[in-house]
Amino acid sequence: MEICFATNNTNKINEIKRLLPSHIRLVGLADIGCTEELREDQKTLEGNSHQKADYVYQNYKVSCFADDTGLEVFALDGEPGVRSARYAGEARSNDDNINLLLKNLEGKENRNAQFRTVVTLILNGKTKQFEGIVKGEIIRERVGDEGFGYDPVFIPKGYDKTFAEMTVEEKNRISHRGIAIRKLIEYLSTHIKD
Repeated sequence: MEICFATNNTNKINEIKRLLPSHIRLVGLADIGCTEELREDQKTLEGNSHQKADYVYQNYKVSCFADDTGLEVFALDGEPGVRSARYAGEARSNDDNINLLLKNLEGKENRNAQFRTVVTLILNGKTKQFEGIVKGEIIRERVGDEGFGYDPVFIPKGYDKTFAEMTVEEKNRISHRGIAIRKLIEYLSTHIKD
């Protein structure tokens, strides 16, 4: 069985390939010939996730899933949230996003935050959504070289290192995306036979 992950982010594709059972072959947008940028102009993670998956399903006629992830910082009223990738502007610079986040948190004692991922699956025309959440806190400076996005400044609850200090395998075991994807995989394994 082949399923498309509606993303061009090779980091995300590689993270998820490691989690999928061998009878499900994961392909990305480039593999199905989709070269356009998928729109993300909804006001929620659920909306963006569905918008991307629906576009791929309608235009390429393949079963697919898409995700949207937001970092929700409680002292910032849930920001950057649905705008996490573009928090500091349309360039989607990880460094700029982290710099703005740390600046906006200056002087704030409450640094509690959560990563939240929503995955939308469209399988043979039927839609289902899965959510994953990991709680933690934002530290005051970057630590670690692994991962991407806000990983260098996020320490998950119960751990003493950032996502950027963890191996892909360690992060997948506890991450928001890993939780949502495991729910997706569990669903696929009961709805797709070898």
